[in-house]
Amino acid sequence: MFSFREVLAAIQAYGKAHQFIMQHKLWKWILVPGILYCLLFMTGSYFVWGYSGEVVEYLFNLLPVKIWIQDLESSWVSFLFILLGFSIRIMILLLYFSYYKYLFLILGSPLFAYLSEKTEAILERRDFPFSAQQFLKDMARGVSISLRNMLYQTICMLLLIILSFIPIVGWITPLGAFFMECYFYGFSMVDYSCERHRLSTRQSIAFIKAHRGIALGNGIVFYLAMFIPVVGWIMAPSYAVIAATIHLSDKRLLHGATW
Repeated sequence: MFSFREVLAAIQAYGKAHQFIMQHKLWKWILVPGILYCLLFMTGSYFVWGYSGEVVEYLFNLLPVKIWIQDLESSWVSFLFILLGFSIRIMILLLYFSYYKYLFLILGSPLFAYLSEKTEAILERRDFPFSAQQFLKDMARGVSISLRNMLYQTICMLLLIILSFIPIVGWITPLGAFFMECYFYGFSMVDYSCERHRLSTRQSIAFIKAHRGIALGNGIVFYLAMFIPVVGWIMAPSYAVIAATIHLSDKRLLHGATW
């Protein structure tokens, strides 16, 4: 389970992140990855939507659906299959929305690792010495964590799809899917701080599992912000990284935690 207090604190950290960004004039670190995210997202959406039509066409040609519709000569049946084709295209687009975030986390892992480090350096008024070798390790770590979370989310999503067919239990699966996605997105954001303090992947996983509320709260705001066109897409990724870094820094100061 998770602590509601940790979830609330992680959400409130976004307010602190905004004040932090304003105070230290970090807008270039928000806008550069945000605009890149936005451009890649819209370009990918255009191609995914276009090719999804070809996927639907292929599926319908794979089965004798078109011939059957023509034989029936029913406008209602034709309408239902048009609706079915549109629904399939929407599902493909939703899958793209879900997994694109991980793709961007993989591509942007060097920048997000640096942004998290820069945030903590300002908070603690000290510099982290740059090491090209360590930087490459950080980047590889970010990629591996994102791939791990994507795999786990896929497995959990398949289980939720199976559960959705069970009466009553199936009613809450959409909520379960929402919290699951939020948790895994927040997980990736929190891991940047864990890695910087030399926690191994296993130690980081154990720490985040013990403080699920931090990852969940961070991921909830990130996930919901993605529903705000353009502005949300630009702001969400970097805000999430900074909010997670500030939250963990505050947590160590408040509780004397050591890494």
